[in-house]
Amino acid sequence: MSDSPAPAINPVYCALDTDDVAQATGLAARLADHVGGLKLGLQFFTSAGRKGVTQVRKASELPIFLDLKFHDIPNTVAGAVRASCALRPSLLTVHAAGGAEMMKAAARAADDGAHLHVARRPLILGVTVLTSLDQEDLSATGIDHPVDDQVRRLAELARESGLDGVVCSPHEVATLRADLGRTFKLVVPGVRPEWAAGGDQKRVMTPAEALLAGADVLVIGRPITASGDPPRAAQRIAQELASASAAACPLPNPDREA
Repeated sequence: MSDSPAPAINPVYCALDTDDVAQATGLAARLADHVGGLKLGLQFFTSAGRKGVTQVRKASELPIFLDLKFHDIPNTVAGAVRASCALRPSLLTVHAAGGAEMMKAAARAADDGAHLHVARRPLILGVTVLTSLDQEDLSATGIDHPVDDQVRRLAELARESGLDGVVCSPHEVATLRADLGRTFKLVVPGVRPEWAAGGDQKRVMTPAEALLAGADVLVIGRPITASGDPPRAAQRIAQELASASAAACPLPNPDREA
């Protein structure tokens, strides 16, 4: 395998989907030089709580994506966002399906919480349609229009409500980038290298494909954490991303005629 350099800013956030603090902190320490951040979700937070999040941060000093997907009445979500700011996450999620007022309350609470805790304001992301859902699953919930349309509708609502970005599948990235512009953040799970199993994700794409489509952050879990050598797996992904970026934007050839 080549030793080509990774992108200057590594877009990969590794999902530490475990409830074991020792395992999470061990992975965090081993991956500190190989990924751009770490994602902690409901499984970890329910088991390890605020103390566990702090331990993982200290183990790596990487940015934390706290993926708790708040979905409740506006006042409750606002309180949860303010409380979360004490943990200094870089990214924090709410469900876009919670509606405009809930998302507006979350955005305002992020400003308040960051000021209260003298911390950098987290980016608030709206979860659109989970990558484990396909058209049949969505129809079963009473939503009969196409998945892509539902994602676009929720993403636009999230932007209008003051959120910083959305979580979407890689298949919606190009469309949302065109719809919502360069500064709106697109955080993308459902990313699997060709050499990794798909797992329970249904709308998937390779890391290079998702990045070239316009994703800002790639969330990758089991292809890294379940491998025999997590740092090496992360390095392999970074090298593939670097190669894809170089191929998409080749350096000019000074010998080529104008």
